[in-house]
Amino acid sequence: MKNKSFLAFDLGATSGRTILGTVENGRLQMKELTRFSNQILQIGNHIHWNIYSLFEHLKEGLVAAKREGVEIASIGIDTWGVDFVLLAEDGSILGAPYAYRDPHTIDIPEKYFDLISREKVYELTGIQVMNFNSLYQLFALSQANNSLLKSAKELLFIPDALAYMLTGNKVVEYTVASTSQILNPRTKKFEAELLEKAGVSPSILGEIVMPGHLIGTLKDDLAAESELGKINVIAVAGHDTAAAVAAVPATSENFAYLSSGTWSLMGIEVKDPIINGETFALNFTNEGGIEGTTRFLKNITGMWLLEQCLKDWKNEGITYAYEKLVQMTATVPAFQSLIDPDHVSFANPVCMPTAIADYCRATNQIVPSTHAEFVRCIFESLSLKYNYVLGKLKDLSPFSIEKLHVIGGGSKNPLLNQWTANATGITVIAGPSEATAIGNIMIQAKSAGCVSSLQEMRQIIANSVPLDEFSPEEPVVWYEAYQKFLSITQLKKETYAHHV
Repeated sequence: MKNKSFLAFDLGATSGRTILGTVENGRLQMKELTRFSNQILQIGNHIHWNIYSLFEHLKEGLVAAKREGVEIASIGIDTWGVDFVLLAEDGSILGAPYAYRDPHTIDIPEKYFDLISREKVYELTGIQVMNFNSLYQLFALSQANNSLLKSAKELLFIPDALAYMLTGNKVVEYTVASTSQILNPRTKKFEAELLEKAGVSPSILGEIVMPGHLIGTLKDDLAAESELGKINVIAVAGHDTAAAVAAVPATSENFAYLSSGTWSLMGIEVKDPIINGETFALNFTNEGGIEGTTRFLKNITGMWLLEQCLKDWKNEGITYAYEKLVQMTATVPAFQSLIDPDHVSFANPVCMPTAIADYCRATNQIVPSTHAEFVRCIFESLSLKYNYVLGKLKDLSPFSIEKLHVIGGGSKNPLLNQWTANATGITVIAGPSEATAIGNIMIQAKSAGCVSSLQEMRQIIANSVPLDEFSPEEPVVWYEAYQKFLSITQLKKETYAHHV
């Protein structure tokens, strides 16, 4: 088959990129064409996304793609989840969409649970309760008697809204819709009752389409302006984490994944959602994946802890190269200070090193004082928390978990990857770091007939991206450290995820 090229727009909450991907002879090559910032827009007391600025950046990406001089088979867009655009009856966009950071949803879930119980919402959706979920954003607008919501005929999630601006066609893509806490993962349909309780008409949401669906072609004006012509626009996995998980280069289904960055998302890919009393208590979530799969996962605080420490140290005039941070950890004794990365005190402290020191003091441990001690504390604690969550996944998974695939920026952290292998007792495969853009491109490639299955997609990715493998070491040492971690953090003593 002759090579085909695809354009991926990969938008995060702080920046976006245009990536050109080409599939040729069973391998994928990628080139970044543009990179741009995505800044929140403060209007009065509210925080919004500048959807028009994003659209302008997409148009610049189209022009950059034309300059490459290659034939583009299709375009795909992925973004963060939960946020949405409201459309008027004539199809025009109503106002600037609210950003999930907007304070109007604070305490809103608890008010909503006066109308329908938290347990019932979880039973219907399998989604962990977070105040910024689309359901609570809509309820907040309804409670405020928001005039734009009252005028709205339809709702489109952010990637679907941008695709609408490119094509003039409206779809509701499954993976991004699944983040809303309105979708039932068993039926793959929206739950009208949840919207009715929120005071919102269920007709605001359209029919769901699956990843790979052809939305339409570039509108005439964009086709002419970019000189690209009437290129297909595909509904990829619109939610960036779903796109990233599609890029896990696994050779079998028996794996867990860790999408590692500022936040860590650890989970498994299953055919059916897992919704029961235990998953409710543990706050596990069931989000949509490609080919009708469910991403059963848990949010864990990730490199946020280190990033905030580095920010404070930079204010003191000290900056570190990553290699230096790794070297520093070797100068400090192992496991002298451990924390629960998800403890509430680390959510957004004024000073992260102070918060870590206070936690260690309160739990009668050695209090870190040097930068090296803080870094070692963070890396060891993350590794041990990953093991705790993996243990829960092993208990709940319908299959045995044989490998852990680390994707995203954290896959480039060999020390943390090795310690994660040590803590969990299973092999860690690291890469790709550009998982989201790769998943976006490969879903387009599958839609274009370049690949026939998710497994073939993953094989091409494995052939195209350098992967690092980490085997577990020092099982007794890490087992003892895990017992200490459980005791300090007061997390329930569970079966250790591997046996010594």
